[in-house]
Amino acid sequence: MMLSILFTIFDGIRDLLKNLLGFRRRCESKTRLDHKVVVITGGNTGIGKETALQLTLRGAKVIIGCRDLKKGENAVKDIKCLNAKADINVMQLDLSSLSSVRHFAKTLTQNESRIDILINNAGVMLCPEWTTEDGFEMQFGTNHLGHFLLTLSVMDLLKKSAKARVINVSSKAYFTGEINFENINLRNGAYSPIKGYSQSKLANILFTRELARRLGPKNTITAYSLHPGIIQTELGRHIPALIQPIIRYVFGYMMLSIELGAQTTLYCALEPSLDNESGLYYDDCHRIDNMFANATNDTDAQKLWELSCDLVKLDTHLRLD
Repeated sequence: MMLSILFTIFDGIRDLLKNLLGFRRRCESKTRLDHKVVVITGGNTGIGKETALQLTLRGAKVIIGCRDLKKGENAVKDIKCLNAKADINVMQLDLSSLSSVRHFAKTLTQNESRIDILINNAGVMLCPEWTTEDGFEMQFGTNHLGHFLLTLSVMDLLKKSAKARVINVSSKAYFTGEINFENINLRNGAYSPIKGYSQSKLANILFTRELARRLGPKNTITAYSLHPGIIQTELGRHIPALIQPIIRYVFGYMMLSIELGAQTTLYCALEPSLDNESGLYYDDCHRIDNMFANATNDTDAQKLWELSCDLVKLDTHLRLD
């Protein structure tokens, strides 16, 4: 654990230096998305909003799901100001509520004939020891279980696309993550904000890996997880108030802009060469092959899948058994 913490610190410093020196890659794909349907969770702010804008500029119909419908409507207005031709709508989605996720998926199924790209972008980071509407630890319940249920609930729509992609926005925080199968909600004093966050981000990667395995290599759906970079977003709103000014003023100028922070998500959504890859992890617009062992543990990935199915009470026909 200490080694992975030290590596995380070192890698974070390396990332900040790359940001400062302008060495970050950009998505170079010219792929158009005319007549394609894209669903983005958390598309009302940060890199989700920037991703939504960029995909509308490529001709996609974009649906953003967010908890605060008013903020979502404002985001749609902002995007339409930048792209008058944008085909974009907002729907209410609270990933910390399984009933909200099911309602969102049901409405999509009623209104759309297919989904070509699903971007599981929304998340909560380093929050206090909160619980979701269904009693799960907030970060695991929102970042993983909400997206797990959403993805499998719209699987039929993804299958109707000629080539569909599922993109899970994770984080390098997975380095220090551990899936606590015996205490998944980190109760009885086991919780800390970073432990909860890193567990949820590791879960994103293991979910991607197991989803790809269950779909199989000949399926028309491919899955990707990614680290977007160290970015100036609202995600760190729960970082202690005393620390925020230090981070903002000492490291702020070394953090990625929202526009740069969206590049790896765009790469996973648009890069044609990824048609032949699935279940893998990306950072700075390229595939990362040397992962920590916790992120390549297929036994844990399968065990997490089965646990997640049970926790969200997934219908048998959606389990991809």
